[in-house]
Amino acid sequence: MSDWTFLTNHAIVLSFLAKTLKITARELAIAIGITERTVRKIIADLDEAGYITKHKEGRYIRYSVNPDLSLRHHTHQDVIVGDFLKILGWQKRLPKLKRK
Repeated sequence: MSDWTFLTNHAIVLSFLAKTLKITARELAIAIGITERTVRKIIADLDEAGYITKHKEGRYIRYSVNPDLSLRHHTHQDVIVGDFLKILGWQKRLPKLKRK
């Protein structure tokens, strides 16, 4: 019997990026069990499509998820990413208030 999962690597990477404040591609690859090169390709795909934005902080990159985009498959375009990620345990972070 072959091994398979319900979620694609893109969904798993997006889920990790949504839940983790700062993480390297190497750390993400180890956690998921795929190559660092694959992680970098997936991050590039997600960034290009507007699902994430990246902000460099030292050796880490802080990722922000755009929860308002819909899923890409034509059969699930009525589902927004934020709702999908909530099912996977994500909680939207509130923006930090700037002090005067």
